[in-house]
Amino acid sequence: MKKYLSPANIITVAGGVLAFIGMTAYFTESVNLSVPTFFYGVPILLIGLGLKTSEIPPVKLVNRNDFKKNKFNRPKELTELVRDVTRWRYGIKAHLESSLEALNLWNEDNPPQLKEIEEITKEEKNGFKMHFEINDVPFEQWIDKQERLNRFFVKGLESEFIINDNEKEFDLIFFY
Repeated sequence: MKKYLSPANIITVAGGVLAFIGMTAYFTESVNLSVPTFFYGVPILLIGLGLKTSEIPPVKLVNRNDFKKNKFNRPKELTELVRDVTRWRYGIKAHLESSLEALNLWNEDNPPQLKEIEEITKEEKNGFKMHFEINDVPFEQWIDKQERLNRFFVKGLESEFIINDNEKEFDLIFFY
């Protein structure tokens, strides 16, 4: 149900309802109602449809309540990163697009996709586990950029890669 409540869907439905009310009012000769609702409804409907074509759903945040409780134990840059990827985005192909482009971990046709993010504790270290779908950026390219990744989002991070058996997905863990 929640996936249907994107801002683009709400705008599209609102515009469609206004346009429908306007057309209905026109045919029932309620001119005072038909003109404003139809002429406001159609552009709102078109804006909603335009947003829908460039919409990226939020990344799944595992244990959202734990994330909110531990907000003082992590660098603020990582908190902002999580807030950025866990909201609806428009006009980009993938979450973290500009960051991955700067790191040369981008493919215009089939970019890597961030699917899930989770705050974890491993061997008494706190960190973020980011689950990526590799697509057309080879895993070796990610490994080559590990040193730069350690300082890109926040200086002084340590990272670890865990590649899945299918070699189409991997987990990138940042320890802070």
